[in-house]
Formats: sequence, structure tokens, C-alpha cells
Amino acid sequence: MTSRTPATARETLGSTFAGAAGGGSGDPDKARDSNGSSGSSGTEGPTGITVDRHLAAAERHASLAADVRAGLTSQPRELPPKWFYDATGGLLFDRITRLPEYYPTRREHAVLTAHADEIAAACPAATLVELGSGTSEKTRLLLDALRRLGTLRRFVPFDVDEATLLQAGADILRAYPGVAVRAVVGDFERHLGSLPGAPARASAASASPGAQPAVGGDRRLVAFLGGTIGNLQPAARAAFLRAVRDQLRDGDALLLGADLVKDTGRLVAAYDDSAGVTAAFNRNVLSVINRELDADFDLRGFAHVAAWNAEKSWIEMRLRSVRDQEVTVRALDLVARFEDGEQMRTEISAKFTLDGLRAELAASGLATSRQWTDPDRDFSVTLAVPD
Repeated sequence: MTSRTPATARETLGSTFAGAAGGGSGDPDKARDSNGSSGSSGTEGPTGITVDRHLAAAERHASLAADVRAGLTSQPRELPPKWFYDATGGLLFDRITRLPEYYPTRREHAVLTAHADEIAAACPAATLVELGSGTSEKTRLLLDALRRLGTLRRFVPFDVDEATLLQAGADILRAYPGVAVRAVVGDFERHLGSLPGAPARASAASASPGAQPAVGGDRRLVAFLGGTIGNLQPAARAAFLRAVRDQLRDGDALLLGADLVKDTGRLVAAYDDSAGVTAAFNRNVLSVINRELDADFDLRGFAHVAAWNAEKSWIEMRLRSVRDQEVTVRALDLVARFEDGEQMRTEISAKFTLDGLRAELAASGLATSRQWTDPDRDFSVTLAVPD
């Protein structure tokens, strides 16, 4: 469970928002940032935001259908956490971040509050890229620091849901006159090559080592905050970090937020709060499937489970069937039979050590420049640069 998961779906928010460009000079890369993606690039959004679209609604629906079919027909069953986040899921997660048991959001905010100016000085970027964009106060801490430094020119929010991006972008346009906003609609596991300013057609085999260094107005800070990295299993984490490395030129940097290993009781409590908000959030994935794939999950038929996996060093959220039951997913022509007590995993949230993070980054070609934690060493923020 993270500040924002990689794939957020809030389609009920709508797609137009009030806002004004605020007298900025426009996006300096609007005409030239096209990396051959199948999506459109550089179109003007309804608020004056430049929008690069690489993920269509039909493709998102097909991805949900494929994930649900694979998850319900596998043993043990598993659903990806990216489907928690419809409008209700977003509101529930916002409530989770304010719960006394849920420390990660507060701890990361404390780290950024204390060190945002150091981060900006270490990477005086013209462009802040936010992967898995939300409307977080943490983003503004970084924007404020870069603006104080005098380097900030552009904000690039990256998310699967255009409505969320437009809302966040409109807020930034109002709050930061003169800062261009270029939103990228895409999945960070598939469309990182579409980031503005990225090396053209970068790949794992040939990427930034031969690219021109990023200096001055070209330098980018890519922020992946909230502990979202922990939602990825080790192989997927390694692939993601290599993909980020492929997009960074000398002078660019990755800012990575990660939750740290700590007392097991505190970890479990953070994912199984006494008010039951996390339980409602967990079951919300079933509501998404019911609505979008014409399924008949009974939410009362599944109990929330949070468990620490010591071998893997991660928390697992699961849904446990409270009885023998049958679920029909009509859009998939699929019937899933659950036994009493059967559990279906809906999320992992890996916890790290500082040494472990440095090792994973190094294995992906990223050198740790700086690491910060809150005073209690609950949460870390790492600045990494191309090795």
C-alpha cells in the first residue's frame, strides 16, 4: 500500500478541470519530444496542459480483464494492487494516510520537509517528473525547493488516468505561474521511454551511456515516492530500475521513496488498522471488478488479511473467503469457486534496508548519491544518479 500505486484509475472524476496556464513561456520540448510511441504526443489539454497520451481507455479495460482472468484462474489466486484505485479507492487511501497506525506518508513528508533544499541543490533540475502522480503535498515540497533555487521550468506528472493528471496539472498551473505542465498518460512499467527529454528509443541494450549529458535547462529529477517501489516483486523491481536508468542522462537523477524494515507489529498494524479503513480499501478491488467486468463478488464474503512474510521481507494483503462461494465474472465468461478460508493476495509491500536499496540500485546501474531518513529511521528517500 503506497501513496499512489503505479496504475491509478479514477475515471469517475471526469476529464476537465478549471485552471489557467498562468503566463508561462510554454513547454520547451512540446515540438520535439516524440519517441515513436503508439500514443499521441504533445496535444493541448483542456486546461492549457500539454498531454502525451500513450494509454487508451480501451487498452486499460483490456489490461484489467487480462489481469482478472489470470489472477482468478491461478493457484494461489492473486490480483494486482493497481486496480484498488477507482474514485472510492482513492478516497479510502486518503483516509488511510491520516490514520495513526499508517506512518509511511507522515515519515516521507518529514524527510522531504527537512531535505528538499538539499535534494534540489544536488540535482538542480529544470524538470520534475513524478511517476504515479497524485496531488500530494510532497510533490510541492520538491517544486518549492527547485523554484527557490531558480531552476524549475516544467512539471511532468505521469499516471495511467488522464483525469487525475489534469486535476493535478491544473492545481500546479495555478500555484506555480510560469511553470509549464506536460502530463504523460501511461503505465510506468511500459511507457518510460515516452518521458519528455528521455534518450530516443532507449532500451536495456542501448541507452543513456551514449546519450548527451543533461545540463542546465535539460536536467530532470524523476521522483518515485510513497514506497510504491515496494509493490513490485524483486524481478519487476530490477526491470523497473533498469528502465529508469535507461532514461537518465548524466545530470539527471532518480528520487526514490522506500519504507524500511522495522518492528513486525508496527508493520502489520499499518496495513490492518483498528478502524477497518484498510479492510474497506482492500475489498474495493472487488467493487471495481463488479462494476467494470459485470461480476458478482459479495464484499461481505471476503475478510481482510494483513500478514508479514519474513522470508520475503514484505507485507501481504489478502482477501480470505469466509465461506464456500461461487463468483461469476460475466464479461469474461468465467466462474471462480472459492473454498471457505481460501486466500487471494491483492498486494505486497516490500520493506528495505538502506544497504539493500543501494545494492539494488547499483545492480541496475544507479549509484546512490545521498540517502536520508526520518529521525526514527522508518522511511528512506534516496537520490540516485547514472553510474
